[in-house]
Amino acid sequence: MNRREFVSLSAGACAASLIPRGFAQSAPAVLRLTLRPDRLGNTISPEFTGLSYESAQLGNPNFFSEANTGLIGMVRRLGSSGGVLRIGGNTSEYCYWTPDSGQQRSLPNEDSMRTGDKSNPVAFGLAVGPDTGLRAPAPVRITPLAVRNLRDFIDATGWRLIYGLNMGTGTAEDAAAQAAYVMDVIGSKLIAFQLCNEPDLFFRNGIRKADYNAEQFGAEWKHFYDVIKARVPNAPFAGPDTAYNNSWLVPFAKQFKKEALFLSQHYYAEGPPTDPSMTIERLLKPNPKLQEEFEGMKKTMSETGLSFRLAETNSCYSGGKPGVSDTFASALWAAELMYQLADAGGMGINFHGGGYGWYTPIAGTRENGFIARPIYYGMLLFDRAGPGQLIETKLDGVEQVPLTTAYGIHGRGGVGVAVFNKNLDRRVRIELNLGGAVQATLLRLHAPRVDDATDVTFGGSTVGPNGEWAPAREETLAIENGKFTVDFPAASAGLIKIEVPR
Repeated sequence: MNRREFVSLSAGACAASLIPRGFAQSAPAVLRLTLRPDRLGNTISPEFTGLSYESAQLGNPNFFSEANTGLIGMVRRLGSSGGVLRIGGNTSEYCYWTPDSGQQRSLPNEDSMRTGDKSNPVAFGLAVGPDTGLRAPAPVRITPLAVRNLRDFIDATGWRLIYGLNMGTGTAEDAAAQAAYVMDVIGSKLIAFQLCNEPDLFFRNGIRKADYNAEQFGAEWKHFYDVIKARVPNAPFAGPDTAYNNSWLVPFAKQFKKEALFLSQHYYAEGPPTDPSMTIERLLKPNPKLQEEFEGMKKTMSETGLSFRLAETNSCYSGGKPGVSDTFASALWAAELMYQLADAGGMGINFHGGGYGWYTPIAGTRENGFIARPIYYGMLLFDRAGPGQLIETKLDGVEQVPLTTAYGIHGRGGVGVAVFNKNLDRRVRIELNLGGAVQATLLRLHAPRVDDATDVTFGGSTVGPNGEWAPAREETLAIENGKFTVDFPAASAGLIKIEVPR
């Protein structure tokens, strides 16, 4: 069958041994999958995948460096065709450019750095986890060495950079000085500066007064932009990097559609972690908040022509929730979120993390080594499909198992289909009628239980401490009369790769 004939594709192999323990398995729900490769959707660029770290991590200049080979390997594995590292987070509003270490000025609340406050990991040269936002973090100095080492790290990973500046507690002049140095060192590897982090929440953490609004923010943003541009005329910018507020996103887009290269906003599926209703079940269900954010994204894209990036996202805000954010459920959630964003027209995504944060994709330190958390495996599935172009995909019969979805893509080596069964108590059988002679394989995203935090595999393999991974179990799907079926246990996913002979 040639590519032209491969127009109407309708998708299983039994995998009873992979059924998650702890969930009843009734007869599978049978779904018919139809693919239309002639109907193309949005393009997934090589820089779609991204990670986000706190700016405070730069207080340890040896973390993002070419010597941190373990982290470099882990990052490269997630974005084998490229990716975007974003430096920002809550701590970006408490990080201060210190170009001359011989004449360091005192910083606000600097006592914690002198007295050895163990709540400030930078003071001990450790990895910095996601900031919880519950109190003002300790101040951190960022030096030229940290920026030079960051460039080496970026070069080693093959990724590019979004860099956050301090508009919250810093001055426009300091931001311009820092931007000038970053621009000089990072060069073409810099995608954009962001001037702040979640300004719509400044009133909550005391950075601004309770009446701080989008209009005041716009005036501040313009002042910083003008001062930086006067010193660094070619500096690129993105924004507003708001937490979730479409009422701030839309006016920003209209006011700065000529100044910003793209729009950025954040999204957290759940929170706060102290709320007992923030569960795995809730994480895996559709979130109206996400749909609202997508609607705002589409509106601004349509009206301004600016593309949109989820510059910071994860499962549960305020640092994540144990038993939810660090489980296999997060892998299913994250991988599908990437496809949901791509399908909605988003340009990319950055999963926040760092240190041993509950939701971090990569956990560890340079000294102790790094491990892949469950969410990493979901991102790995997305990367394995590769950049490419989405194709029209339809599932018939999904009403009986509403948490089943599929996304088709023209990617590496042919057509890929990412299938997600997020139903916790029902396996599904996908039937696909190929209509001709093809070859198809399957890599499963699997864990013994949906709440498993350690025994996650993709393609039957775990990820090594330096990002080493190769599939140990790539199933060849038996095709009979141009049709195959694939069973997906409850709480599982997989990537079907279809090769069409030329």
